[in-house]
Amino acid sequence: MKENKYDNLAFFEQYEKMNRSQNGLKGAGEWYILKKMLPNLKGKDVLDLGCGFGWHCRYAIEKGATSVLGLDISKKMLEKAKQINSLKGIKYDSLALEDASFPASHFDVVISSLTLHYIKSYETLIQRICQWLKPDGFFVFSVEHPIFTAQGKQDWLYDEHNNKSCWPVDHYFSEGKRNTIFLNEQVIKYHRTLATYLNVLLKQGFKIVEINEPVPSKEMINKDPEMKDELRRPMMLLISVQK
Repeated sequence: MKENKYDNLAFFEQYEKMNRSQNGLKGAGEWYILKKMLPNLKGKDVLDLGCGFGWHCRYAIEKGATSVLGLDISKKMLEKAKQINSLKGIKYDSLALEDASFPASHFDVVISSLTLHYIKSYETLIQRICQWLKPDGFFVFSVEHPIFTAQGKQDWLYDEHNNKSCWPVDHYFSEGKRNTIFLNEQVIKYHRTLATYLNVLLKQGFKIVEINEPVPSKEMINKDPEMKDELRRPMMLLISVQK
């Protein structure tokens, strides 16, 4: 059974309060790096896997994309996307990514933001993405960093004064399901090593274009001094590849 926490009303209401939900891409700490990794979108057909509220779909259209299809398993997410990010050229479809099917060489660019760590069948999905892309097409995505997902609890260790002592990394090479807490709800994620993320892409014939482990911008740290803790371990992994 594919997990869909976002159609749980209490969970969805918590998600709506997040900075990235309310402020769009400006509220996403990694966006200032991720946007530089995207190819020229003008005249392109784009697929957004796990589109959420549709912020990346809007960006693609505003940058000249011919069409954008946003997929998400959550109907509530797509209802919100249609309210706030419904522009000419954007279509949304409620569908689990594992069930998606498109003709070969259908898209110029596939993007995915913080979604693939929820997918059990990573290798199968990468195979399909490669098929869906046109020759020389790009796949740009972000996931939670393997150092962030390895231990499972996804929280700091604290000293006797309740200060953040260190970030635990355990069972790194034991890939698979992790039961985590996100927005006060138990959520299933899937941990993979950095080598797995990259080697599956290489196996399909993708060429690595760029890899980033983003840190908060100086502007974000100035606004929120607690963001300095994000310099102590990577939280996200950003990858750009070309077919």
